[in-house]
Amino acid sequence: MNSLLEQIKKRRIALELKQHDMMLRIGISRQQYQRLESKGNPRLDTLELIAKGLKSELLLIPQEKLNAVLNVLAEESKASNTPSQSAKEKNKSLTDDPWQGLLGENE
Repeated sequence: MNSLLEQIKKRRIALELKQHDMMLRIGISRQQYQRLESKGNPRLDTLELIAKGLKSELLLIPQEKLNAVLNVLAEESKASNTPSQSAKEKNKSLTDDPWQGLLGENE
């Protein structure tokens, strides 16, 4: 499994956010965030801020339950890759929704 810092970076990239964007979301400078993502040892309250900024949750998973949780997440991932929106909904223009994609959401 990836280290926590690698997971944070992958999540940020998946949301199409730059390190600078995290400043706006969680209130730390780009340099602080860059240091944290590359080799940091963040405090728990900082991790909670980052998780919130990345629309994520921190969880403590018992080792004996890890495989079950990973299986559930894999199934969830497969289900979310199934097209559920119509092409018309996906192609909303910015005039229809000026806030579309503003915070990196795909919705």
